[in-house]
Amino acid sequence: MYIIPAIDLESGKCVRLIQGEYHRRIIYEDDPVKQACRFIAAGAKWLHIVDLDGARIGKPVNTAVISAIAAAAKIKIEVGGGIRDEDDVKQLLDMGIDRVVIGTKATSDYEWFSKIVRKFGGKVASHGWTHNSSKTLLEFAVEASALPLAAIIYTDITKDGMMAGPNLERTKSIAKAVKVPVVASGGVSSIADIEKLAKLNLEGAIIGRSLYEGTLDLADAIKAAGGH
Repeated sequence: MYIIPAIDLESGKCVRLIQGEYHRRIIYEDDPVKQACRFIAAGAKWLHIVDLDGARIGKPVNTAVISAIAAAAKIKIEVGGGIRDEDDVKQLLDMGIDRVVIGTKATSDYEWFSKIVRKFGGKVASHGWTHNSSKTLLEFAVEASALPLAAIIYTDITKDGMMAGPNLERTKSIAKAVKVPVVASGGVSSIADIEKLAKLNLEGAIIGRSLYEGTLDLADAIKAAGGH
């Protein structure tokens, strides 16, 4: 299982939102490229980048910073946030991003999403998040998994940024129901969390706040996940 450090971008800085709420923001690093290099030095093989400004307005915003990270960081990168049309997808892939993450548009316009996934097969991941609608999310995951997706990323927003442990049951149910790789996100804060997730046959686990606040060491997390 890959341990995937998260870099959430707002106004060009590394921040974290608590439970996805923009007014509950913590700024951690003014230089995202420097932060990416720290993660690489600790052994990360993937980075998860979210353009929070882009997610808010529905169009990628922090593309200059993302491009700088991609140029400086010799690592696989996935990017999400505000990706709503084909040009957005192409722009990010042309920067050298390994896969784009589509969330809102995947559920609001599934026909468009299906077309994009087929066109850029293996380069698109879907991102599902929920407060409590696990049944709807599971149905979407099963339907989407018939497409040539790179991965499905599942975030329980009630856990995101809370450092209170991931939603193991829902993550397990999604991983069992689909045939594409599944990545867990939200609430991972301890080696015990990682060890439990590693038993669910996941591709990866995205970790954010606990790395920035030092409650979880990235190198230790990678070791606990099997060295990825």
